[in-house]
Amino acid sequence: MTDWEGNHVIQGFAREFIDRMPPAGVAGPPVTDWGSHDPDKAAYWRLRTSAFHGIVTWAPTLDPERMKLNAQEMMIEAGVRLVFHAWAEEGRVNGVIFESKHGRQAVMADVVVDTTGDGDVFARAGGSFEDDIEQGDVHHSMNTSFLIGGVDMPRWLAFRAEQLEQFNQFTALGRERLGFFQTPYVTWRDDIAVFMGPRQSGLSALDVDDMTEVEIRSHRMMAMHCEFFRANAPGFENAYMMLSAPQLGVRHTRRLVGTDRIERRNWGRGEPSPDEIGVSPSVSPKFPIVSVPYGALVPRELDGLLAAGRHISCDANSHGFMREIPQCWLTGQAAGVAAALAADRGIAPRAVDPVDIRRVLRQQGAYLHD
Repeated sequence: MTDWEGNHVIQGFAREFIDRMPPAGVAGPPVTDWGSHDPDKAAYWRLRTSAFHGIVTWAPTLDPERMKLNAQEMMIEAGVRLVFHAWAEEGRVNGVIFESKHGRQAVMADVVVDTTGDGDVFARAGGSFEDDIEQGDVHHSMNTSFLIGGVDMPRWLAFRAEQLEQFNQFTALGRERLGFFQTPYVTWRDDIAVFMGPRQSGLSALDVDDMTEVEIRSHRMMAMHCEFFRANAPGFENAYMMLSAPQLGVRHTRRLVGTDRIERRNWGRGEPSPDEIGVSPSVSPKFPIVSVPYGALVPRELDGLLAAGRHISCDANSHGFMREIPQCWLTGQAAGVAAALAADRGIAPRAVDPVDIRRVLRQQGAYLHD
């Protein structure tokens, strides 16, 4: 959420959300360390997914259950009507039809914001999209993540950092025994590890049989990894299977064809888009921060609809970081502001002046170029 100088560039809703989290549910470096090149600090936070390229960043790890509760309560406070356990069946520019145990129900809206991640609504409504999934592409791979409890994470991290030869032997043994192999990431607690893989490519999250296959494989891998780590990994002697994710982890399916898009060829320019509605950190210190245009949220053909989240309009390279959670918060906040302005004024989302969107975003604490 910071750039490579330590500036907090993804703020607004994202900052408000984290500020509302209980301190025990947030793990990350103190603000005084953001942007630090200190080798010891970078080495410490690299193992805790908050340092990259030798630079400490603000990339906190959050308690997922607290995140769910936090999001729920923020929406209820805002007067949102929540509808759980329902699936969007048919997208339209004037509403969405949902199917649930209650039956079929139409939810009408002046503006529809598609945050399905897969572009389900704009695709069914006839909007154009790109789908360039390639075999072996890690950015589109899937898996069901899982939590392993009863671990001693500091002991595991010490083994990984201080006994490199033994660690390499351990990972080689894991690949030999399990085939697909994944090492754990830290969480918000020292007694819980999260496995974000093994990732499986060559399967589509738009195909129900492929999705089912990934679920079956992932649950088998959870048991195999728990058993292997308990027998072979320092700090995992008392490990147990705690929880598999309630939802499949999908990284890419569709991307909107918008009136504008984020492109790899523009990363190095460091120029704000004329219709900028957000700023993202870049993928490495070689590049300046990336300006996000409003046109990346606006369908080329459809009116009455905006897209936000990992299916916004961008090329495959840019998707690799624009699909991440902070970037989804960024585009989600901008889409919400634009949708509200369009509904209040009775105009199409594409007719909303980005200057007005930026004015409201600044009032909400978002980071934008001057």
